[in-house]
Amino acid sequence: MTQYANILAPGIGFILSIPALILLVAESARHGNSWHIVSCAIFGATLVISYASFTLYHIFKFHARFGRLFKIIDHCAIYLLIAGTYTPFTLVHLRGHWGWTLLGLVWGMTLVGFVFKFFFVHRFKILAPLIYLAMGWLLIFAVGPATTYIPHPALKLLLAGGLFYSFGLIFYAWKKLPFHHAIWHLFVLAGTVLHYLAVLRHLIPN
Repeated sequence: MTQYANILAPGIGFILSIPALILLVAESARHGNSWHIVSCAIFGATLVISYASFTLYHIFKFHARFGRLFKIIDHCAIYLLIAGTYTPFTLVHLRGHWGWTLLGLVWGMTLVGFVFKFFFVHRFKILAPLIYLAMGWLLIFAVGPATTYIPHPALKLLLAGGLFYSFGLIFYAWKKLPFHHAIWHLFVLAGTVLHYLAVLRHLIPN
């Protein structure tokens, strides 16, 4: 039952992410410019890839041949999801010194995370959640430009989504709690929905 729950939670996210990507690209092409189209396409694509990775990992988790591979991909997908979420706001609202710096930092940390997970997927387990948190809250260092250029309703959605991700890590680490991993994925899904609404409603021009 636990394994089915672990597949179902991210599986819902994967199913929703496909029309979500299509809608983002269509709306940005209709109302925005090339920056909107590219950044929304990247964000939407990372949603599809990340949730597909989460789902596939739990499907193949106990497979002797593919289990370790999909575990690496699953963990790397979290870095990818965070970087993809930053991309629209850094390329559209914060484009310039702060935007390019944040974009470079978050994607650079993603690449480092990929290498780290490839070689140390079963080691330093406490370090990965700390890196996820650090990446997720990098925007704090650009709070001035963020509050100036990002619409405040979008910032509220970003903050709420970030809190869902952060509090979800409690359940990620709470191994003795039944269905703890499925609960973690539900928190991630809630955070993703809020961030998606921030992009759809407040980044793409109406």
